[in-house]
Amino acid sequence: MTDDFEPPFNSTSSQTPTLDPASLSLRSNGLDSKAISASTEAALQKIRSTLRPGQQQMADWKGGLLAVSAVPGAGKSTGMATAAAIAIARYGLSSRRQLVVVTFTRAAAANIRSKINEKLKDLGLPTGGFVVYTLHALALNIARQHPELSGLDLENSTLILPTPSNRLTRTCVELWINDYPRHYQRLIEGMQFDGEETERLRRQSVLRTEVLPDLSWKVIQEAKSSGLTPSDLRDLATRIPNEYEILAIAAGLYENYEKLLKQRQLIDYDEMILGALRVLKDDRVRQQWQQRVFAVFEDEAQDSTFLQTKLLKKLAQDSNSEDVFNLVRVGDPNQAINSTFTPADPIYFRDFCQDCKNQDRLATMDRAGRSSQIIIEAANYVLKWVNDSQVSGIEKPFQEQEIHPVSEDDPQPDSNPAPTGSGLELYRPVDIYHTVQLIAERVIQLIQENKEGKFAILVRENKQGEFISNLLNNPQESGFKVDLSEYPIRIYDVSLAARQSRIPAELLSLLQFIDRPHSPDYLKAALKVFSDRQLIPNQDFNALAIQPEEFLYPGPLDTKPSDDKIHKCRRFCRSLLQARLELAPFQLISFLALTLQYEKSELATADKLAERIVKQTAGNNSIPAIVNVLNEIVSSERFETVDIDENESNESVYTRPGQLTIITMHKAKGLDWDYVFLPFLHEQTIPGNLRVLPQSRFLGEFTLSEVARAQIRAYLHDKNTLLDVMTAWEQAGFLKTAEEYRLLYVAMTRAKRLLWMSAATKAPYSWHKPENLQDQKPCPILPALKARFPHHFLGSGSE
Repeated sequence: MTDDFEPPFNSTSSQTPTLDPASLSLRSNGLDSKAISASTEAALQKIRSTLRPGQQQMADWKGGLLAVSAVPGAGKSTGMATAAAIAIARYGLSSRRQLVVVTFTRAAAANIRSKINEKLKDLGLPTGGFVVYTLHALALNIARQHPELSGLDLENSTLILPTPSNRLTRTCVELWINDYPRHYQRLIEGMQFDGEETERLRRQSVLRTEVLPDLSWKVIQEAKSSGLTPSDLRDLATRIPNEYEILAIAAGLYENYEKLLKQRQLIDYDEMILGALRVLKDDRVRQQWQQRVFAVFEDEAQDSTFLQTKLLKKLAQDSNSEDVFNLVRVGDPNQAINSTFTPADPIYFRDFCQDCKNQDRLATMDRAGRSSQIIIEAANYVLKWVNDSQVSGIEKPFQEQEIHPVSEDDPQPDSNPAPTGSGLELYRPVDIYHTVQLIAERVIQLIQENKEGKFAILVRENKQGEFISNLLNNPQESGFKVDLSEYPIRIYDVSLAARQSRIPAELLSLLQFIDRPHSPDYLKAALKVFSDRQLIPNQDFNALAIQPEEFLYPGPLDTKPSDDKIHKCRRFCRSLLQARLELAPFQLISFLALTLQYEKSELATADKLAERIVKQTAGNNSIPAIVNVLNEIVSSERFETVDIDENESNESVYTRPGQLTIITMHKAKGLDWDYVFLPFLHEQTIPGNLRVLPQSRFLGEFTLSEVARAQIRAYLHDKNTLLDVMTAWEQAGFLKTAEEYRLLYVAMTRAKRLLWMSAATKAPYSWHKPENLQDQKPCPILPALKARFPHHFLGSGSE
């Protein structure tokens, strides 16, 4: 098996196969199974018998559309892998006519590829009848083979992942400001403005470095992934008038972005999908691809965008009939947890499920063997409580789809395992330090009972994971009472890798400031890096960056008061400028790594980065040259960090026996552990709310980016729905609330034998300052669970 299709050949579909009684009631699309031996048929029935009823519906697919809506732990990947192997055997697929399996991430693709190969090996079949892709890898493959149609010069282009801080995004903003000075002035004036020059400069800084980059980033990915052009946004802007003309601003930023992509020979991930769709517009080429594609199986379909869905349907379309599609899409709309920070939108999979239901082509996998009965009951209760409480307006966050335990004769081992203890434990610790102590004490009890157990602490944000990791790994320094190093359990902090991935961008920000210390933007970016690393207090850096010279070297006539927080910021910045005078440019990377107090793995990553920079700047080892190399690395996302313990890519590193994994809820999706701890479940975090930062309140009690994105989504869902600013802001809040509750649901359903949940009475308002404790309300789910399962509430844990 290879990652590319073999050259196309002409083939046609033949007569409709006869459906056996055990198969799902599907109207065939004209696929014709091959004659297979009795022994092969017996082998197919044998692997089919290892599946649960919902999984068997996939295995019995014989053509056409099929939507599979599955609950957590139902075995989607196992069912899809088995269904793929059966289809390959039954239809005699080979490298010339292949099944295309598509999933969301590279790790998931590797996992399902391995499972299909294993099934084919058991059947004694070759492995050339299928390919596995991520959606973007599939699009790239199509575009690469037809550059004249895709419009992409992939040989000479650089792939980028735009972010608000990306240089490309900032350039889009600067170009827009130059082109629309009056519009920009209207934003500066905001809701009220007295014309004071210092305030004008502060607002300019906020707009140029925060508001407009965020608007550009969110709207461009939302619009482009949905097939909207800049002119489409301009047309929409005329239909939704408002004081700031938010969508008109977004259209201008989008236009600049598209121009810069072409000028600089850059492509983004959406451009890959668009390029592939341009290829498939050609009738001859599209038929060639459709003849090579037997069918398309998609996993995690709830995370697809509009254009991705369109691409898969094009490939799955029968080459002889525009109305026939060989497409199986598997997903769980209740596990849609990416739509608040990516263009993914669960509505497309929900609509697909409804269309299939109308055609009697919807299968439901509602039996799951992962978790104990009490954990299933808790998850189902959360789903029902959230929907009934109308916390996100009239639209329900969850599809009404309960998890059911498997039957007693389930063919798969260790299904619905017995709970450990009561299986569900609810706590209200005194504070966040007490929370970690309770977790550590419970882990010690469990590891003594089960040395091969798998443990995980799931957190909402990386800063929480960093706090827990520091306490557990350095108990003596923190005055922590429990030392896990005395017990046979390893602590694996996944957030460390996330922190390391920011290293090139952090070093770039500091070097840009060193190179041009009089730039307000670069000064502000450097201060933000120091703040994120908790080296200086967090504050409104716009006020400090307005006049860099006065901030760095105040004169005797400077009458502005300067407190300890500002003195600390000034000291760090001056140390960078002093290093520029005393060190050679090639030594600056190591100096900056030490200044930021990197840990050993981070230092190893910085050293690797320094070696690469030295090679690429040979003969011109100047600060501007180093900045250019770092800019390229950060823009193209092409730098692998270093893990000095091990550098595994397999997801099994997260679920090793005898290991306590500290991981975010988002990253935990698709994984499971015997014992799962969910600390810090506070109302301000889950569901939280959309916040307007104090520095941007001059624009009003909303953010431009969230309003624009809500307006675009509403329009995409219904062309007649045009939201005004405040209604869009309200809808954006509902979207966040719904997704946060789905995220909690995903986190809860990772547990097999024990689910431990807590909300400390005192917790920080911001995890950038975990020592500043305040009274915090629990997530509304916890009181609801306490009322429903009173015997599982253990108070502070010390009672």
